[in-house]
Amino acid sequence: MPHNTAYGVRVMFTVEVPCGADGHPLLPADVWHELPPVAQAVIVALAQQVVALAAEVRDLKARLGQNTTNSSRPPSSTPPQTPRRPAASPTGRARGGQPGHVAHQRTLVPPERVDFVVTHRPATCAHCAAHLPALVLRGLGEDFVRHQVTELPPVRAVVTEQRLHRMTCAGCGHRTRATLPSDVPGGVFGPRLQATVAVLSGQYHLSQRQVADVCGTVLNAPLAASSVAGSTAAATAPRTAPCT
Repeated sequence: MPHNTAYGVRVMFTVEVPCGADGHPLLPADVWHELPPVAQAVIVALAQQVVALAAEVRDLKARLGQNTTNSSRPPSSTPPQTPRRPAASPTGRARGGQPGHVAHQRTLVPPERVDFVVTHRPATCAHCAAHLPALVLRGLGEDFVRHQVTELPPVRAVVTEQRLHRMTCAGCGHRTRATLPSDVPGGVFGPRLQATVAVLSGQYHLSQRQVADVCGTVLNAPLAASSVAGSTAAATAPRTAPCT
């Protein structure tokens, strides 16, 4: 191991010739070993900075070349000067699904799952505009197209008022007030509403204010954001009997 004593500094190791961004040595080996250690250290530090800056430049150039045609960037991020994507050459086929293509559509629910059936009949002939007489439903036959619409019923939370009356005993005159039955919650929210609040908060990670907004706007059950935590705790507490 050579000992370089240039500038009065005794160096107990040798530094290899640094390479540039292209991977080639910056200096010939004989020239490099003639340099004092201080100069070698400066050159090594500068070479490392050059390699790091070259990598950063490559990354920036790659970002500048990105647009909606070659990356997942949204269209709003594309500069006006970006060339438009070339139009695809015509294939000669018509737009839309091609013959033989398997249709992808919502599967109709079975008749036993249908809640309401509304029957429609044509009033006039589509060919000659003649009036079509009103027939009884039995005479329409089975030649019809099924169109199903799935809709939510109007949602409104049910509010039940428990009135605890007080009555006077005819024998002793004591006044006794009725108590809540065992199946009536002692709080102001029922178990199903509490469970819904717990699902919105725990499963879907909505904030307390968002849960309160959903209950007020969707379920028509206004509650304060501060009540969300209490309802969630009540819903997740062990129960001795199932909710009905």
